Amino acid sequence: MPAEATDTYEGGLRKVARVVLLDPDDRILLLYGHEPDDPSDDWWFTPGGGVEGEETREQAAVRELAEETGITDIELGPVLWRRMCSFPFAGRRWDQDEWYYLARTTQTVTQALGLTELERRSVAGARWWTCQELTRAHETVYPTRLAELLRRLLDEGPPPGPVTLDPEIV
Repeated sequence: MPAEATDTYEGGLRKVARVVLLDPDDRILLLYGHEPDDPSDDWWFTPGGGVEGEETREQAAVRELAEETGITDIELGPVLWRRMCSFPFAGRRWDQDEWYYLARTTQTVTQALGLTELERRSVAGARWWTCQELTRAHETVYPTRLAELLRRLLDEGPPPGPVTLDPEIV
């Protein structure tokens, strides 16, 4: 999506593809975001976003990752987790069916070149986190329990099928 594009979500259940992106050192990439008009209302989250048109969730995951991070050299793996969530953001309620894909990359430099207007107002950066750093973090991170989920993934490998996470309604 070109940087001039605006978010077109108008309500209803939004299909979302998210990426659990790991580097060669098993660090996870998280984006730092906040309410567009209130930078003090902030959190960390995995890259990803809504499925557009006829694209598959896999295609959406790859596209969103490229738009939000500039990272295109990835190996997309299986769906790890699924989560239903509902939250207020930018003056409206977002209801989402999120699928989290595992991906690996050696490309660790990020550059967000394809953000929508809303994303430009609400995404303030990116950071690679170790599992230990994530476990000790006091910041808000979505999905909740990400540190525990990542530890299990690193210790046991991907689950045999997608794990359904508890719904999150904020």
